[in-house]
Amino acid sequence: MLIDWFTVGAQALNFIVLVWLMKRFLYKPVLAAIDAREKRIAAQLADADKKKAAAQTERADLQQKNDAFDQQRAALLAQATTSAEAERHKLLDAARAAADALAAARRLSTASDATTLDQALRQRAQAEVFAVARQALTDLATVDLEASVCELFIARLHSLEGTALQEMATALKSANDGALVRTAFALPTAQRTAVHKAVNETFGIKLSLHYEVAPALVGGIELSANGHKVAWSIADYLASLERGVHELLKPAAVPSSAGRAA
Repeated sequence: MLIDWFTVGAQALNFIVLVWLMKRFLYKPVLAAIDAREKRIAAQLADADKKKAAAQTERADLQQKNDAFDQQRAALLAQATTSAEAERHKLLDAARAAADALAAARRLSTASDATTLDQALRQRAQAEVFAVARQALTDLATVDLEASVCELFIARLHSLEGTALQEMATALKSANDGALVRTAFALPTAQRTAVHKAVNETFGIKLSLHYEVAPALVGGIELSANGHKVAWSIADYLASLERGVHELLKPAAVPSSAGRAA
């Protein structure tokens, strides 16, 4: 078989032209489109990576902020719990202190009231006893008793000595209007004479005496001048006894709260 080289050459040329045309008008646009698409995809991927990185960064920042917020919230909660506990203890301590103070005040008030009541009862009983004693002695006073009182008073005048004698003598000497004799009864003339004589003999002076009845003396007699006096009376014994009983019955001082606490 003979080869037609012209035909072969023409077909080869046609093929070359076809390849060039395809490359020129088909492959290049396709390749360009593919290249552009690849570049666009690469750009989109790069942008996606950038956005992903930004999202991760933002997520990390948000997580960090959340962690910081959680730490701050935990710290505030712990501080609030500590403050609340401290305030609770403070309030409890204040309540206990107030309760202790109130209880102490009540105990002190109760003790004071009891002491006051006991003291009032003691004083009332004491006053009643001595009032009855005075009244009984007043009712029992007789003429014979009053005469004995005068004798005892004269004996007391004669027993004066030392400073008591000098002071009373000075007071009597300076009494321009005389001295006062007070008795629980009206002295008969004989007893007045005996008293006057005893005064003159004891103090070595002569002076006028004024007489006055004083039932409160309860069987007694008293000589006074310029603030000084000499006396003998059952009332004096009662007063001395009353003072002794009062001292005996005097309640002990209520201990202070500090002493009780100790």
